[in-house]
Amino acid sequence: MPSSSPRLAWIWAVAVFCCAVIAGPGSADAQTRAETLRQVTANTINTLDPTMAGATREAFGLSMNVYDRLVAFTRKPRGNGYIFEKDKLRGELAESYTVSPDGLKFTFKLKRDAKFHDGTPVTADDVKWSLDRHVSSKSLAASQLATGSLTKPEQFKVIDPYTFEVTLDKPDRFALPNLAIVYAIVFNSKLAKSKATPDDPWAQGWLKDNTAGSGAYTIETFKLGEQIVLKRNEEWTGGIDGKPAPFKRIIMQTVPEAATRASLVEKGDADISIDLAASDVLSLESKGRLKIVSTPQFNAFSLIAFNTKAPPFDNVKVRQAIAAALPYGDLFKAAIFQRGQPLYQGKWASAPETSDFPQAMPVQQDLARAKALLAEAGFANGFETTFSFNVGSAAVSEPIAALTKEALAKIGIKVDVQKVPDAQMSTFINEKKVPFFLEASIAWLPSTDYFFRVFFTGPQRWNYSSWDNAEIASLTDQARFELDPARYDTQTRRMIALAAAEVPAILLWQPNQDAVMAPAIEGYTYWFHRQVDFRDLARKGS
Repeated sequence: MPSSSPRLAWIWAVAVFCCAVIAGPGSADAQTRAETLRQVTANTINTLDPTMAGATREAFGLSMNVYDRLVAFTRKPRGNGYIFEKDKLRGELAESYTVSPDGLKFTFKLKRDAKFHDGTPVTADDVKWSLDRHVSSKSLAASQLATGSLTKPEQFKVIDPYTFEVTLDKPDRFALPNLAIVYAIVFNSKLAKSKATPDDPWAQGWLKDNTAGSGAYTIETFKLGEQIVLKRNEEWTGGIDGKPAPFKRIIMQTVPEAATRASLVEKGDADISIDLAASDVLSLESKGRLKIVSTPQFNAFSLIAFNTKAPPFDNVKVRQAIAAALPYGDLFKAAIFQRGQPLYQGKWASAPETSDFPQAMPVQQDLARAKALLAEAGFANGFETTFSFNVGSAAVSEPIAALTKEALAKIGIKVDVQKVPDAQMSTFINEKKVPFFLEASIAWLPSTDYFFRVFFTGPQRWNYSSWDNAEIASLTDQARFELDPARYDTQTRRMIALAAAEVPAILLWQPNQDAVMAPAIEGYTYWFHRQVDFRDLARKGS
């Protein structure tokens, strides 16, 4: 049925699902419903190639299900769900892998029965072309893989059709884990190359709207801004048990209104949502009719970022003043109902007590100090600025923006709040076009030096505040390869102390991820990318 808007599209889908739900238990419709999983989400999937600039997080989650990688992280039980294990890997396309004694060479033996969606065997040539693409093309993959010293095609070698080798110049503990993250996808190189052009040798234009994968699901339909329907790949062998994924079909649907998403899950018209408003989660939790898997996001954080390259936020005293003006407790309550771990009111001044990061920073509301710092910065009468956030996160972001505007008005700063569509916000951040904004992010490979290297150094997208501190850059370079625990501890504590002093960004909290789902859904896993991995899920009794 044609639709003139995303809203009409999801209303139509609800109607279809309702028909399936009320069908008799022995009917084909009921069987289809049992074999189908429906996720509702606030944001959109704006590209089928997650390595492209501006890709949304939902695009990251999609790629985990459509593409395979050489290796994957394992998972372990936690509460009524699972969490990923950041230090343990298993083969995905690789049947096995070995690491040389000096840590400079990784050798992968590929599964001989792995096939792409068109039936083409997955070979070492495909892996080579894919990794060459990741480090050579203009994409997000290049800067990410560089965090594991994977930077040039010469490091990747085909030994034979089913043996592949990666070499490093020096041991890097992040090299192997980087081959398990979102961007390290393996393409069907023959198909991709057939779509390449002289101006687009890596087929980026074609792969934005098409796939060339070997993953657990193929794409049946893709309606930008509305929904994607996935169909199970019956030949997939990348799982732990080598069997196809449990669900035959997945519907990923964009439903912008948080209350509507909550209602759809509550009524059974949708099976799972991971981005409901905290107030809705509390309400649903109190009713006790749904399963809620609540996981502290130990590798994530919410923050307020400044463009430290542009006035007035290039002035450290301005940043310190704003940090002293915010009502942290009120923000925490209003935005996420205290469902998370605070990253403010740390009980230390000049030196952190541990080298763990993120950790609670030594900031708290002190309006008198904020006014004094602003005057010292040369802005005794304040100034005007914009404060931006992703409209898809409005349930959390709007109360933060309102309270921030109110608090800063008390010290003379006039704030114009701007709500920006998610894809546009991603582009603005990538192009460093927002001066003062709210963001939530995550370290796929969490450790203190990784957090700092990714989020607080260099001209990369994830250095939200464009912070350029020579000492931080030097410390992250040292810590990356440091094998002595005592020296590593000293280096990372210094990084944290510098961030506290210069306030390139204001850390707010590590929110819980509340996955709300039908009681019969099992296997939900909190993954490093914070999206649903449909390969893990099953419906009890089906």
